[in-house]
Amino acid sequence: MTGTAEASLALALHLRGGRVTPQRRAIARLIDEAQMHVTAEEIYSQVSERLPGVSIPTVYATLELLEELGHVARVPTSSGPALFDTRTDEHHHMICRACGHVADLMASVDRERLVSAAGAHGFHAEQVQLVVQGLCDECAAAPVS
Repeated sequence: MTGTAEASLALALHLRGGRVTPQRRAIARLIDEAQMHVTAEEIYSQVSERLPGVSIPTVYATLELLEELGHVARVPTSSGPALFDTRTDEHHHMICRACGHVADLMASVDRERLVSAAGAHGFHAEQVQLVVQGLCDECAAAPVS
């Protein structure tokens, strides 16, 4: 059976006159199967095992289209590769600045207050996502060299 991301991608490409290639279908299928946070490079590695002819630009372009369609959300990171989250509901993240580990953060944030504050600065907020950066337990406990 075709997954949600795969079906949505096929429809979007058809409506835009784009081709529904085996590479694009495989990328969307992996997103349907993925758990949480993935990089384009991780998707590329998995897809290229199944379809050796796939390119990294195809992976990025497909992920960007899937982001536009609401099947992945880009996690704002300050460094490293682009990170995509298969969980698309509004939630927040913790990112370890040492090892790069990313985890979901379930906490109440006064979304309306943030949107209102942004509006007071002439900014029209579309999404609220808080990123807490610091050290995970393992990196915090590691001896300093």
